[in-house]
Amino acid sequence: MGAGEIKALISRPGVSRAVILCHHNADPDAVCSAYALSKLLEALRPGLSLTCYAAQGVSKVSKRVLDYLGFQFSDDIDLGEADVMFMVDTNNVEQLEELKEAIAERAREVPLVVIDHHARHPDTERLASLYIVNEKASSTCEIMLDLYEQLGVEVDKKVAEALFLGIAYDTRHLVFADADAFLAVAKLVRAGARPRKLFPLLSMEMDFSERVARLKACTRARIYRFGDWLVAFSHVSAFQASAARALLGLGAHLAVVAGEKDGRLRVSMRATEDFASKTGIHLGRDLARPLGEMMKGMGGGHALSAGANGEGEPADALKACLKLLSKLLGTKGKELK
Repeated sequence: MGAGEIKALISRPGVSRAVILCHHNADPDAVCSAYALSKLLEALRPGLSLTCYAAQGVSKVSKRVLDYLGFQFSDDIDLGEADVMFMVDTNNVEQLEELKEAIAERAREVPLVVIDHHARHPDTERLASLYIVNEKASSTCEIMLDLYEQLGVEVDKKVAEALFLGIAYDTRHLVFADADAFLAVAKLVRAGARPRKLFPLLSMEMDFSERVARLKACTRARIYRFGDWLVAFSHVSAFQASAARALLGLGAHLAVVAGEKDGRLRVSMRATEDFASKTGIHLGRDLARPLGEMMKGMGGGHALSAGANGEGEPADALKACLKLLSKLLGTKGKELK
């Protein structure tokens, strides 16, 4: 799965600096994967200089996790100093925001390794020297555990805790964990991770602005019926992902929330497992990716959770998504008043 290639890359003469990059507002799966990867690289090449960086910072819950792990992400980064670059839990450079052009340029000179569990993105494949992806994995942390095992590197207690937190977060406290995820969790518990101690780190009180965004999204929602499926479209300037989850919780089978801020258009999508399994629609591959291209940006993600970034107006993005969805479902949605 690429473990040997990683070891070969960082073992080359002259390699002394590596950077590990995560998507904007990096979640626990991203930051915990980055943490585990940094420890793996240190074990493979002692003395390697490492910098972890998340475009526009990490999420609030990730800050709490990083504080617990005693690990810090850098506030700035110089890609020109990197001898090898890693992208974790990030399937396209658009998710790296201000770094996207610099990454594409630097990838022509030094190796770029992508480790991810989202649907493959063709633009990323063209840039990457090594693309390690497992779309069936519930989290990137699962893939990191596989890399440790393939390379014969011991998973210490802190790494086990980090990997557990990443898996727990992306499976919503193991609610959506499959057999492979539970097997990984069992291994991590044996290595020292204690779920009862770690689960509280992933629970945070919602702040005022997020509550407002969720409520605004609900009041602005337009509901369409596609046969037995209810799809909610809405727009808010921030917390699009949280707003989409809220609409799902209220009864939608699929929620799409768009928002524009500082010239950047973002669209977040969330679907129920029932919707994905019965329609066969993979949000990252079938909706987010083509929508991202329409927005002159990029999109991708999971079957149940995806997003797209680019340019334009929220209303236009929602109309485009409605059109795509109608084509995928083979029927025109009827708006419910």
